Parts: sequence; C-alpha cells; structure tokens
Amino acid sequence: MQKENRPAVIQEEQGVKYYCACGKSANWPWCDGSHAGSGVSPFRVEIEKAGKVAICGCGKSAKMPFCDGAHKSLH
Repeated sequence: MQKENRPAVIQEEQGVKYYCACGKSANWPWCDGSHAGSGVSPFRVEIEKAGKVAICGCGKSAKMPFCDGAHKSLH
C-alpha cells in the first residue's frame, strides 16, 4: 500500500503498533525502520481492541496517525 491522500483502512489486532511517520516505509502504513537517521520517530499506538482502524495517508490529520477526514479538503 502506498501513502496517498486517503486513509489506509486496516484490520488490527490488540497490542502495540508502530506506524510510519516519515513516509519512506516500504511497508506503509507500518514502520519498517526507513526513518533511521532522519530525526523522525514512528507513531507508537496501543490498540486496545481488535478492529478496523483508518491510518492517515495525507499527513494533515489533527489526530495522527489516525485519519480525521482532513484529506477531503485537499481535493
């Protein structure tokens, strides 16, 4: 999945997840360590209950890493 101006809606299991914050991950929306040396750290999130989550793809969400619909104003 590539980073773009729409969310990545994914099924997640309970537990700690790390989502890409640099936009360089080959496994986006998950962090793969591509940020190393950039000064950017991944988003660390505790998923409390398994289910679908929408991860921001446009980078404009006020609730990063989760989508808040900000991409709709970019079209």
